[in-house]
Amino acid sequence: MTDLVQQDTRAMSVTTAKSHYQSEAFARRLRARYAAERNFKIAGIAAIAIASLMLVVLLTSIVSKGYTAFWQAQVRVEVTFDKAQVEERNYAAILRQGLYAQFPQITERSGRRMLNELLSSGAPYELEALVARDPSIVGTTRTVWVRADDEVDQFVKGYFPRTGPEAERRLNDAKIAAVDAMTASGALVQSFNTTLFSAGDSREAEQAGIWGAVVGSLLTLLITMALSVPIGIAAAVYLEEFAPKNKWTDLIEVNINNLAAVPSIIFGLLGLAVFLGFFGLPRSAPVVGGLVMALMTLPVIIISARVALKSVPPSIREAALGIGASPLQTVTHHVLPLAMPGILTGTIIGMARALGETAPLLMIGMVAFIVDVPHGLTDSATVLPVQIYMWADSPERAFTERTSAAIMILLGFLILMNGLAVFLRKKFERRW
Repeated sequence: MTDLVQQDTRAMSVTTAKSHYQSEAFARRLRARYAAERNFKIAGIAAIAIASLMLVVLLTSIVSKGYTAFWQAQVRVEVTFDKAQVEERNYAAILRQGLYAQFPQITERSGRRMLNELLSSGAPYELEALVARDPSIVGTTRTVWVRADDEVDQFVKGYFPRTGPEAERRLNDAKIAAVDAMTASGALVQSFNTTLFSAGDSREAEQAGIWGAVVGSLLTLLITMALSVPIGIAAAVYLEEFAPKNKWTDLIEVNINNLAAVPSIIFGLLGLAVFLGFFGLPRSAPVVGGLVMALMTLPVIIISARVALKSVPPSIREAALGIGASPLQTVTHHVLPLAMPGILTGTIIGMARALGETAPLLMIGMVAFIVDVPHGLTDSATVLPVQIYMWADSPERAFTERTSAAIMILLGFLILMNGLAVFLRKKFERRW
């Protein structure tokens, strides 16, 4: 009798369960759950699509404004390097005589002044550099190519209109006629802008380059890497492998995590107060910039190095200790080499962040106008992000395209560094 009752109870339970899962209420809940999952997927795809679209728009805007900066208008002039004028270093007169010879019909002063304005103000220095490289050209007649003025360069690239009221145009009718005549004769062409990669900053857009800022960035990163990498790895090894677990180490870990989230400009204020105000180090120097960047990247390197050390299985440590290795030998010979790919990845990402920072360096004076390329760690210098900031504040149209070109170069460096980090992680990553 009891067995029959139990069988009837189980049968009723199965029937009840079947009726529950086959009910309309359960079907509605199931459809709602599937709809919620489908909507979540659609929202995720839409978010990725919007982010990708914004990235494409940003890159398209930068490239469309900056690719023309890699080309510069050049003017062909046939000049005679008169010995007397060379000895007097009167290269402007040498250049003017060659330019006037191309337009013999222009004899009045206003017309010749207009011709002079077609060339860059740095064109005479190009002749001087040519003579310095090859003194044998003195007394000869040579055909040289010199930079055109930035307004002529922008006109040739189509940024300045040739129609409309003459008073509202950057180039008047006489200049436009001269530019058209030189273009038709092949005396005005666009060539690769080597000045952009070989010169320092300048007030004249056609003479401005990023080489000084690139050298300043490299010197700053050199100091940053020399300080933050060994100190960061040593701190991570100690905290992860040797430090006792107590309230003091917990306090240190909390502070390290907090420092990683501190706004970068705070580190600039610290550098201004300590390195410049207290220690009296030179302003706008790569050594100060490197010290500030080292303080900023140190928490990032410590955190990433600790994560890499934690990823090494405990069995590696136990096996090394089991065969008689000391704790120090275990770390240096086994744990640290296995964690090094992750440490290198975090280090490269930290250096990439330091390369793109601007705010801390503004606080220590690296926003100064620096024409010369720095040759030492204490020379006045600027860095590439700050150079972009200064060019973006310039009113000339030619600086707009150079700003975008510098952004493209900086993005190229950042993509290269992040790509190197991904490559190292993929190449040396160990799966336990």
